[in-house]
Formats: sequence, C-alpha cells, structure tokens
Amino acid sequence: MMTPTPERKITSVDDLAVTLQALRAQGKRVVQCHGVFDLLHPGHIRHFEAARAEGDVLVVTVTPDRFVNKGPGRPVFNQRLRAESIAALQSVDYVAINEWPTAIEAIRRLEPAVYAKGSDYADAGDDLTGKIVEERRAVEELGGRIHFTTEITFSSSGLLNVHFDVYPEEAQSFLRDFRRRHSSDEVIGLLKELKGLRVLVIGDTIIDEYHYVQSLGKSPKELLVTTRFLRDEQFAGGILACANHVAGFCDRVDLVTCLGTQDSREEFIRSHLKDNIAPAFFYRDDTGTVVKRRYVEQAFLSKMFEVSFLDDTDLPEAVSRQVERHLARVLSGYDLVLVADYGHGFLGRDLIGLLAAEARYLAVNAQTNSANTGFNLVTKYPRADYVCIDEPEVRLAAQDRRTGLEEIMRDLAKDLACRRIAITRGHNGCIAYTEHEGFHHVPVLSREIVDRVGAGDAYLSVTAPCAAAGYPAEVIGFIGNAVGALAVRIIGNRTPVEPVPLFKFVTALLK
Repeated sequence: MMTPTPERKITSVDDLAVTLQALRAQGKRVVQCHGVFDLLHPGHIRHFEAARAEGDVLVVTVTPDRFVNKGPGRPVFNQRLRAESIAALQSVDYVAINEWPTAIEAIRRLEPAVYAKGSDYADAGDDLTGKIVEERRAVEELGGRIHFTTEITFSSSGLLNVHFDVYPEEAQSFLRDFRRRHSSDEVIGLLKELKGLRVLVIGDTIIDEYHYVQSLGKSPKELLVTTRFLRDEQFAGGILACANHVAGFCDRVDLVTCLGTQDSREEFIRSHLKDNIAPAFFYRDDTGTVVKRRYVEQAFLSKMFEVSFLDDTDLPEAVSRQVERHLARVLSGYDLVLVADYGHGFLGRDLIGLLAAEARYLAVNAQTNSANTGFNLVTKYPRADYVCIDEPEVRLAAQDRRTGLEEIMRDLAKDLACRRIAITRGHNGCIAYTEHEGFHHVPVLSREIVDRVGAGDAYLSVTAPCAAAGYPAEVIGFIGNAVGALAVRIIGNRTPVEPVPLFKFVTALLK
C-alpha cells in the first residue's frame, strides 16, 4: 500500500470509514489512536510507532478544538495544526478530526481491529473522564480489542506549562510555587471527597433571560438604538445555579427557595435542576418569580441593558413562618448550609437569625447588585463560618474605600466570628484568609472571558464545601480561581461547572 502525502492523509471521519472498508476487504488490519495531541512530543511518536506494529494501517483521530476540555488557553495549537503535525509522521497513514466529544462514535464508524491507548489509561480508575471503559466496550462490540502501549511517556500539559506562556505571567509564577506543595492528584482527591457532604442551599430564585439582538443603528426620529430580535435563551440563575454547581460535587443537595405564583416558572425550574437536588419551594401570591431579562448584542455578546421583573419587599409573614418552621426541623442535619443572598426579599431578619443560630456550618454570600446597592451587606448576618464576596461588597460592608483589604478582611472575620473569608477581585484574582493560615493571594488563571455573569456564584458554590471540609486556604483559593476561569467561558448560567472539566483543568495547571 502506498502511503499518501501528508496533505492527503487528512480526511473526514466519514470519508475515512469508506477508505478503511476497502482496505479491510484487502485483508488489512486497522489500528486507531485518539487524543488531543496538543504538543506533539517523543512520547506520542513512540506511541504511534508501537500502535502501528499492532496492524497494517494506523489512523489517528484528533479531538476538535471545541471539545478540548482542559481549561482556558488550551489547545495551544488549533485542530488543523495538530492534524498536520501528526500526518507528517511516517508511521501514521490517515488523520481525521473527530466530530464528537469522545472517540466512541468514531470507533463505531471506523471499526478498528485494535484501539491503542497509552499506558496511563491501563488503569480505568486513573481516567478522569471514565470514557476508557466505554471506548473499550465500543471496540469489543465490533470484534476488536484495546491495546495499551508501554513506550516512554511525557506530558503535553507539563511541557506547555514550562515552555509556552499558556497562562498569565503572574499565574505562571504562582503555579510554579504552588506545584511544589500540591499535586493535581491531591487537589482532585480533595474535590472527590466532597461527595459525602450533605448540603442545603438557600436563597433567591432568579430566572436569567438573554434576548439576543442585532443592532440596526440609531433611530432617525428618537435618541435610541434600534435592534432586531434574533432569539432568546433562559437559564436557571440565582440559587438554582448555585445548587446545580454544588450538586456536581456533593451527592446530597437540598434547596430552599421561594417562587411567585403570578408567574412561577416552576416547570422550567424543576426541569433545569440536577437529579440529585431535592427542592422545597415556598410560594408568595403577591408577585412572580424574579426574572432578569438582559438584551445582548449577539455578534460580540455585549450586554446592552437589563429589565428586572421583581418585587423585593420582604416575604409575607405567613410565608416567612412556613420557611422558618421547615428550617427549624431540618437545619441540624446538614454539613453545610450555603446562603446566596441576592437581596430580593426572601432572606429576612428572622430567617437570617435562625440560620446563624442553628446551621452547623454556614457559608454566606450577600450580593450587591443594581437593585440593592448599600442595603444588602454581609454584616446583617450575626455569624458565618465562611464568607465569600467580592472586593466592592466587603468595602461597602466596612464603609471603607481606602484601607488595605487585608485589614478589612481581618476585622470582618472578628465581627462575624468567621473562620474563613474569600474575597474575589476580578482580574486581580482572589484573597483567601483564615486566622491561623493568614492571607493567600491567588492570581487569575485565565484572561479568556466570554461572560462574567454567574462566575461569583460558581466560585462560592464549589469553595463553600471545601471550606466546610476544612481544606487549606491556599487550596481553596486555587480551586475557586480555577472554577472562575471555567465559569467565565460559559454564557450566563447555561451549564454549571462540572467536576470532569475542572479535574482536567487542575491537571493541566499542575503538570
């Protein structure tokens, strides 16, 4: 068989399936390799050569850019460059850019006699995605087998971290130091240990609507910008988003919140909560569920303005008493009570007092937004074990614009008898603090931003269980910023930050 030129080796999965069918008819034995191959190195070359020895034709399927789930900055090389580099190798006969998130569909279409993976996949328990089991099943169902090569191995992520400026300069310096004390296996192990925590999340339900528009320019008769409506999208925001984030890491999550019966959106809400979330809804008849409708210019995802549908008066007393009676019965059963207080009327003084008095471990975020500026401060909580807010919010609470942030954090910890505080600072990263560990400054781990909405909720939701579990402050700050780096690449609250992408990002950061 004549080997095609490098340019002609690259083809689509469907075209390659036709080619392989003809080769199999000639008695040729097909071997398939699959992966990202972001930085082609000697370990990959040895892997391909060892795989080629298992058959007559070696095909390599490459993970496309949109499914490279290793966090911001990855892949460093786009899918075409990665495919061209692999096609230049003599041992490789054909290359196809995969069209799906995993190799399973490509295996079914290409029907390899041998599916080759590196030795680091030989133990299925070491595979963060768990997909190696499904890949083995797909190969064996077609009569093939899986083969693990035992050649020398390198880490693309490790090489990229050392030789390429994948992350911001300040982050590179932080990571070099952090890697000396903590490994990816350690951090991922800590995150996996959160599964056993029983968590209650409580706060305001918010439905986020994005109405995508195209700008048509200024109206000739009015001082306004005219837009054309294109489409809309709804997200489960507020405490619903927090619950979905937490539920990826903790198996038992309960939710307490309030809906407005005039426009409850309850069917939408129930359908957008993860299966391991048990909601307890309370209802107020004097309004609808909070909806925040944002108009977004689609081309650049620029938010133009927002219309909020909300009644931020306190809960009717009868509803408030229902919530308090429910909480009085159940609060003692939770390892963590996570409060996301958006200041929209659900969390009144009596309810806050009950949470502060009865919660075994209380994590609090009291958010400042356009509807409550200056009126929804974390200091209205008489006690908290973990406070997670941003710098403007802590300065508002302290009524202090200029004092050093560390001094303000120390005073807040004393005022709330608070064991741990995390202050997020946007592009300046975060500061994590405990009295006995001091202050840990963690820089941002990516500057790739699609949408900031919901990033703070994601940070709170994953770090609060870590705080309740007693993890070191610098590890919590690192995990929080890793979560934030993933969250700002998600539009609104379209999806929560999930464990596997976070594990992959942590692995990429700490190689």
